Amino acid sequence: MQYFLGLDIGTSGTKALLVNELGESVAAATELYELSTPRHLWAEQQPDDWWQAVIRAVRSVLEKASIASDAITSIGLSGQMHGSVFIDACGNVIRPAILWCDQRTQRECDEITQAVGIDQLSTLIGNPVLTGFTAPKIAWLRRHEPENFARLRKVLLPKDYIRFKLSGVFATDVSDASGTALFDVVNRKWSQQMLSVLDIPADWMPECTESIAVSSSVNATGATETGLAVGTPIIGGAGDQAAGAVGSGIVSPGIVSSTIGTSGVVFAYADQPAIDKQLRIHTFCHAVPGKWHSMGVVLSAGGSLRWLRDTFYSAVGAVPPDSSSVTYETIIKEAMSVPTGSEGLLFLPYLTGERTPYPDPNARGTFVGATLRHTRAHFARAVLEGVGYAMNDTFRIFADIGIPMHEVRTSGGGAKSPEWRQIQTDITGFEHVCLREDEGPALGAALLSAVGVGHFSSVDEACRTSVFTKDASKVNAPAHEIYSQFNEVYSGLYASLKPMFSRITEIVNTI
Repeated sequence: MQYFLGLDIGTSGTKALLVNELGESVAAATELYELSTPRHLWAEQQPDDWWQAVIRAVRSVLEKASIASDAITSIGLSGQMHGSVFIDACGNVIRPAILWCDQRTQRECDEITQAVGIDQLSTLIGNPVLTGFTAPKIAWLRRHEPENFARLRKVLLPKDYIRFKLSGVFATDVSDASGTALFDVVNRKWSQQMLSVLDIPADWMPECTESIAVSSSVNATGATETGLAVGTPIIGGAGDQAAGAVGSGIVSPGIVSSTIGTSGVVFAYADQPAIDKQLRIHTFCHAVPGKWHSMGVVLSAGGSLRWLRDTFYSAVGAVPPDSSSVTYETIIKEAMSVPTGSEGLLFLPYLTGERTPYPDPNARGTFVGATLRHTRAHFARAVLEGVGYAMNDTFRIFADIGIPMHEVRTSGGGAKSPEWRQIQTDITGFEHVCLREDEGPALGAALLSAVGVGHFSSVDEACRTSVFTKDASKVNAPAHEIYSQFNEVYSGLYASLKPMFSRITEIVNTI
């Protein structure tokens, strides 16, 4: 029996998943760590926390499965995208990693956009330059931490730091590289013109391969620390969204995924790069060789529900607020006591700024329409609906640019609640189906590794063998009509509030 290991380096924790020859889960382990916010709009993590979590998670799955390490045929990597790990000449981490949800680099984004031009960005990288991306973080390091910048010799993404720790090799894959604002997504290679304009040495960027390519293998040091066997092949892998899409079977036209974790992502496969000329969505290389995907991102999706729990449902007087005894199911049940549309209470889920379709780090979470009639249950339902409206922005853009959509597969924490899933179904007007096994990006990484060593002939075959759906949520026509009316109001709120969001940030920054 062969086994394939998937590792997903997430924002809240690392997951190790062991699958067998049929792509079935054999053992899984998750190890958690903290996110640091040392300043307003900052988000950082220590890369060594990821590595220690990998060590514990790998040893745990080996123990749970009761197999020897040499039974693992290959390893696939996935992880949170955009996080910048800065490495010196000795292979040491220079400073904490700056994460995907960090918003400190707006000035650098504006300067890069002005220097290159919107039309050229569309041509060179097919995407806007956003605060979460890698390029502006390098520019920020140059400006604000010149001593650290002087030591810089390599820039890695989170999963690729784990590759380096396992193998000593600096490498990445095309899907993760697509989110750096330094990558030519059409031609699937580093953009030498972008690197030149930004004065970033090309050799700072790791070698880039397709997601199913063998990039390296476990070395003696990696084996000693994790318990893996020396020489085990490590596949290119993919950023968490592309890997999650493989784990959801989003590998052919018309099948769309809608995933609610901390962030929310709507993801569609494409045979050709479908670049939005207004740069409202992302166009990245897919983990499927020679293919692409379009993607919209809501920065605080499940994160909004967690904030609601911690803020509205914490024990009175607890310091810090104690909401540990309150389940999300309890909150959602309370929310469902309120009519569709929350009786006119609307929520903009911009708690950490926003990305799609408004790339604005100053955007703020906002409730609109509150009256004396509204209770805590109304606020809870408004949050669930607000995330649904935000996710629907991407569905609307996909329709605008002609991306086919005939099936929506939903996953992540937001898919576990039938009630929240129904809200998303009724807002978008698309039937949503669940996955029989929702193992997320770790499954996609494991399947990619199985393809990479020839166990499956293609990513499509791996998905047909391993990925199945269940539990369809049908559209409720009357609810969809109500949501369509409120969605028109929701869609106009950002433009009205944008100047006030910016002014709030100016005031906060001077206090």
